[in-house]
Amino acid sequence: MSDRSVVGGGRLTGEVRMPGDKSVSHRALIFGALAEGVSEASGLAPGADVRSTRGVLTALGVEFEDAPSGAVRVHGRGLGGLKAHAGELDAGNSGTTTRLMAGVLSGHPFQSTLSGDASLNSRPMERVAGPLRAMGAKIDLTKAGTAPMAIRGGNLQGFTYEMPVASAQVKSAILLAGLHAAGATSVIEKSPTRDHTERMLALFGAPPKRAPGRVEVKGGACLKAARVDVPGDPSSAAFWAVAAVASAGSELSVRGVLAGATRTGYLAVLQRMGADVRRAAAPSLSGEDCEDLIVRGGKLRGVEITAAEAPGLIDEVPILALAAAVADGESVFRGLDELRHKESDRLAGIAALLAAFGAKARVDGDDLIVAGGANLRGATVDSLDDHRLAMTGYVAGFLASGSTTVLKAACAQISYPSFYDDFDQRRTA
Repeated sequence: MSDRSVVGGGRLTGEVRMPGDKSVSHRALIFGALAEGVSEASGLAPGADVRSTRGVLTALGVEFEDAPSGAVRVHGRGLGGLKAHAGELDAGNSGTTTRLMAGVLSGHPFQSTLSGDASLNSRPMERVAGPLRAMGAKIDLTKAGTAPMAIRGGNLQGFTYEMPVASAQVKSAILLAGLHAAGATSVIEKSPTRDHTERMLALFGAPPKRAPGRVEVKGGACLKAARVDVPGDPSSAAFWAVAAVASAGSELSVRGVLAGATRTGYLAVLQRMGADVRRAAAPSLSGEDCEDLIVRGGKLRGVEITAAEAPGLIDEVPILALAAAVADGESVFRGLDELRHKESDRLAGIAALLAAFGAKARVDGDDLIVAGGANLRGATVDSLDDHRLAMTGYVAGFLASGSTTVLKAACAQISYPSFYDDFDQRRTA
């Protein structure tokens, strides 16, 4: 059944280990495919999005083996070694698959078409297509600027691109294309974004040249097979952190969470709100810092999240907005236009979801204003087939009085298939 019900009340105790980070998992498979030799990735994110990346690479001639340990072995084909696929390449619901593979395919001298489900094919793709065209790829989109995305790659020239809008996916697509281009390719960004691609380049033997606000790769760099141990997903950890800090009497340990500076913005916000969150360093994995979190229930206060902060916590805004709804005082989230182009219009969706539970929230331009002080009441809420809204709705139901039903809750399969069961197993009266 695609809907999920939850009765409010109780607290969270014990410990939980996060599924593998999606961003790192996508890149582990892609870099393994482009490397020389056999790479191994363990702890990959179990959701549908990463399976979409694997499916696209399989269609392009990459062989995968599932090891008894649960790790995945990737038989690399080397730079430029992917094979043409006659049909559409199905990226499912995954924007990351589409944008990163657009960069890879721009370096291959054959025709490819990336497509996906109705949600994916409604999202804007011109932002990634434009710079890839400037490098020499021929890319066609629909009149609306969306997928299906037809790509004829090859004969790329390196260039310097200044990002008009912060986007780790677009940056990564350009860097991946740059590996296949003649000369150097540089990306300049005004605000720091996730740097998993840069770290993965180093792990696979082709460290980029980095300076504040700038990263450069050289075409033709040889990628060597590597082992990737994927750390826990901080975007998933955010749901647990908010659920625990907002429920009196909770004490929860969240283990093995990726702790890179571009992924911990949600923790900085929660700590400004007064959340009782203790952070302890955990062993690093594949060049990525990791940490354990000890989270206790307590009171929260409203805060302002600036537009400069938004790129570093854009995926965590829905659950942070729920924290804001139960905090004392108003919270303001600024610069959230990017949320309009996710699996749903996530900005409008957050406001509607909070309102359904009796909270006061409104959208003002690109900003979200949450009044705070809400006594949440159980409701029936529509996830809009957006996994982050679905999980936010479930946590809201846990914090609310009465019963809540999240419609189309199964979309959590995109990122965290076991979320609801894991959550219920750690609830106590």
